[in-house]
Amino acid sequence: MKFRHELKHEINLSDMLTLRTRLSSIMKPDPHATAGRYKIRSLYFDDISDSALMEKINGTNAREKFRIRFYNEDDSYIVLEKKTKINNLCSKESCRLSKEEAQMILDEDVEWMKDADRPLCAELYSKMAWKGLKPKTIVDYTREPFVFSAGNVRVTIDYDIRTGAFRTDFLNPETLTLPAGASPIILEVKWDEFLPEIIKEAVHINGRHSFSFSKYEQCRIYG
Repeated sequence: MKFRHELKHEINLSDMLTLRTRLSSIMKPDPHATAGRYKIRSLYFDDISDSALMEKINGTNAREKFRIRFYNEDDSYIVLEKKTKINNLCSKESCRLSKEEAQMILDEDVEWMKDADRPLCAELYSKMAWKGLKPKTIVDYTREPFVFSAGNVRVTIDYDIRTGAFRTDFLNPETLTLPAGASPIILEVKWDEFLPEIIKEAVHINGRHSFSFSKYEQCRIYG
């Protein structure tokens, strides 16, 4: 499991406009982006005790979250992901799911997963079976991504964070989401062993400091 550094900053609209200009002059847009952005829809999992939510609220140093996601309303490419975080280091494991497999997970029809040839599926099965993990809420947002080869740097600007509240039918294109309260614009900076000085200077905004933010936590605002 490879860990990367991750820092998040809350920014405002003026900051975002400034950063767009700075970053586009020194970084490349993510090749998967269309017109510099894409939409993400995720479905997060939690157990009956809301362990993932409470670990985030309580500031637990080591924690993990499972989610299923797709991009730009295209459910022909769905991924299952487990994100592990220890302090400011994070790691992500992922595997592909078919639309049919994703729907079976939504229906809690999971016996097929224990014999799947994808270890992450088998792990999710065990945690659904023994820890009561199950789909909890939809998280939608728009992302503007930039990449820089030195240091394997990825800088993203995320906004328009929306929640499915108590809805979990994330494959349904008719499912409506709500603004997740007064959600901020989030600047995320991720890198491997080092962060180049040119990127440090580009993402620096006076008066903005790193903080801990979880879109999943924000999208549980209604319960």
